[in-house]
Amino acid sequence: MAPPVSDFNQLIDRSDLDGLVRTVDDLCSSRDWSSLLQLRNSCRLATASGKQLWPASTLAEYRLALLAPAHIAAKVLEEGSGRFTLGPLTEVIAQSHQWSELQHELPHSPIASFVAHECALRGQHIENSADVFDALETPLELQSWEPNYELAVYRDNSAEFPSPELPQTSTGRVVSAAPSTEVANFQDIDVVDAVHQLVGAWATSSNGTLQVGAARGDETHALASIKVASATLRALQPTQALALLAWAGASGGAFGRRRGAAAGRDGAWWLLGALSGRSNQWPLDNDEIRDVLHSLQWSWFDADESPTGWQLQLVIVDEQRGLSWAINARDSVA
Repeated sequence: MAPPVSDFNQLIDRSDLDGLVRTVDDLCSSRDWSSLLQLRNSCRLATASGKQLWPASTLAEYRLALLAPAHIAAKVLEEGSGRFTLGPLTEVIAQSHQWSELQHELPHSPIASFVAHECALRGQHIENSADVFDALETPLELQSWEPNYELAVYRDNSAEFPSPELPQTSTGRVVSAAPSTEVANFQDIDVVDAVHQLVGAWATSSNGTLQVGAARGDETHALASIKVASATLRALQPTQALALLAWAGASGGAFGRRRGAAAGRDGAWWLLGALSGRSNQWPLDNDEIRDVLHSLQWSWFDADESPTGWQLQLVIVDEQRGLSWAINARDSVA
């Protein structure tokens, strides 16, 4: 039986985190979602007044978003909530709820937009999509040419964030960077900005490093632009590359705050727009984004570095314009 509300108020008064966590478990077991919401709200108020109860508040709102009925789960999707949860609550709630249940419980707001996009990424049909708040510039409908994006899997006390599979190492070919005297680097500010929007959190909110280079020429010039002397290149299908970009953009790296699959997809599309040289015409049509994706040659590169867990190491070549780019983003728990 779940403890009475007066009991968890006493726990809050004593700042008894262990007792509050046990109470959260008990309320989930008894499916007493209204009491759990009250506990979460009380912990938030106490935290605002100086008590260090944010772990209990965070756990309660995470469980509510994941497990509670839609009309209660939607109540925790407020500005500033989910700051320390395993993932953004807009992503958590989409795993186990239907947009048709949530749409009338959420205000017309950017939060609702992110939830709708997360639901769509999980295969849900979004009716009356034109009525959804327009916070993202990617379409709510998944396009037939898009990959199967890797999605987070949330559980009561843990989460998994699978990454796309890379081609077998046996498919790689070793290349040497072009001599520095032959490299014509150029500043592609739009691409640099787009990459930083995509994975900048790995460097700014975690332990990671990020290099972006652009050059006139092929992949050997791209590698030289980030000072890589030689590397093994593995060719990627365009859809594999898009899945990797979206995965990286969804992640916060080792210690940064996860952004969610919807944000990752949106950032990946924006990078494609920058690579096309038409950022000033953004947003591009869906078919134009497809054409950009398939017009580029994509490769994963390895430069004899140890795997770190969070890596985005791409060489991109635009043969038609004679341009190439290299992205080297790496992060680790060490």
